[in-house]
Amino acid sequence: MSVEIIKQLAILIVGFALLVKGADLFVDGASGIAKKFGISELIIGLTIVAMGTSAPEAAVSIAAAAKGSAGISIGNVIGSNIMNIFIILGVVASITPLKIERSTVHYEMPFTIIVTVLFVLMGKDGLITRFDGAVFWAGLLLYIAYLLRQAKQKPAEAPAQAESLAESATTVPDAVETSATPATAAESPSIWKLIALTIVGLAVILVSSDYAVDAAVALAKIFNISDRVIGLTIVALGTSLPELVTSVTAALRGNADLAVGNVVGSCIFNLLFVLGTSALILPIPCAPNFLSDAYVAVGATVLLLLFGFTQMKIARWEGVLLVACYVAYAYVALV
Repeated sequence: MSVEIIKQLAILIVGFALLVKGADLFVDGASGIAKKFGISELIIGLTIVAMGTSAPEAAVSIAAAAKGSAGISIGNVIGSNIMNIFIILGVVASITPLKIERSTVHYEMPFTIIVTVLFVLMGKDGLITRFDGAVFWAGLLLYIAYLLRQAKQKPAEAPAQAESLAESATTVPDAVETSATPATAAESPSIWKLIALTIVGLAVILVSSDYAVDAAVALAKIFNISDRVIGLTIVALGTSLPELVTSVTAALRGNADLAVGNVVGSCIFNLLFVLGTSALILPIPCAPNFLSDAYVAVGATVLLLLFGFTQMKIARWEGVLLVACYVAYAYVALV
């Protein structure tokens, strides 16, 4: 292995690690500021925490689009969604059967399918425009309104709803705990410290995403691999790795009931928030191959929906099947 490959791999790994830490700092700071102004924990969880923990995916996608690497930008979003269902849920269900909530089957999974099909329709002309980004954001606001309505109907489940969104694209457990646990006056940091945390977190996200994209592009050129494949595999894995580790840990501790809801929420946020924000900033070219990848994402969600309708859970053998589906997909994508 050449020195250049080792160098770029090191930059990529460090970049991903800093992305997660930056999101952690950003969420801590922004959530703390919101609390200072009397904003409820539920609203914080559904908005600031959810979007803050999706910041790594958003930062990578935006940076890649700005650098002309649309393959990495879209590949990161679609690849993360495919990996979330096939790998995260597949691995966790292989460890322990996963319960699927009725609302997830009846509302959130169909909504995920609709949003993904909407992406396919938008991408048929070869470009995700700013108007398309605005449509995605309208869908995001609609989704948040739905979650707020659900929380009001089932107050006891409100913290779970907030936590589900908080673990959207990466999971930052410390940040979620911070937003879910009341702090005493002595423990509460000053507003200036919270502002500093928010600014530093945002700066770390922006800088580390820039380095991560550069390293991913460099590796793609070294191995003569397309940006699309890099985005669908390495970059998608890097931005989904924290959630995978957290979900597996939760499964091993017998506390994985929220895994399906978290993953479905992550898929929705990846499309509506990450891709929507990226397109609003800069229109993103969409190659025809990504439409095929989007169909795979739709198929993955439909398969999950079938599991839910049959027995309201994902059995171990179904988890193994999900992982096998990803292996088959990755082989075809790489070949």
